[in-house]
Amino acid sequence: MHQDIGLKLSRVPRLWRAILDERLAPLELTQTRWVTLYHLSKMGDGQPQCDLARSIGVEAPSLVRTLDQLTEQGLIERRPSDEDRRTKRVYLTDKATPLLKKIETVVEQARIEMIEGLSDDDIDQLDAILTRIEKNGQQLLSRSSCEE
Repeated sequence: MHQDIGLKLSRVPRLWRAILDERLAPLELTQTRWVTLYHLSKMGDGQPQCDLARSIGVEAPSLVRTLDQLTEQGLIERRPSDEDRRTKRVYLTDKATPLLKKIETVVEQARIEMIEGLSDDDIDQLDAILTRIEKNGQQLLSRSSCEE
C-alpha cells in the first residue's frame, strides 16, 4: 500500500493540471502561460524573472519564451530592475486583470470539486502531510546538491 504513495503523489498534480487545462482552454491559454500568470499574480508584481521561474519550478531560460509570448499578448511587461540593470522584473498589465479573475474562478471551482467529500479536518491534515512531504523532499534535494 505505501508503495503506491509515490505514484499517487505524481498522479494528483497531473490530474489537477489536466482539469485546469481543459477548463481554461476557452481562454486560449497554454498551461505554461496560465501557470506563469497565476504564479505572478500570487507572488505580486515586480518579481525578478529568476524568482518567478523558481516559484513555477522551471529554469529561468525556459521561462523566457513564455514571458515573450505573454508580452506579445499584452498581459505582462518586463522592466529592468532599479537595483541591478541585468535583472528583469515582471509586471502584470491591466489587460491581465480580467483574465486572472477568470483563471481564479476556474481554479477555485476545480479546487472545490477536487476536495469534495473531505472535511475541514481532513483538509487541514492533508495540508500538514503534504507540507511535511515537501519539506522532506527539499531537504533531500539540498543534501544531494551539497554532495556534488
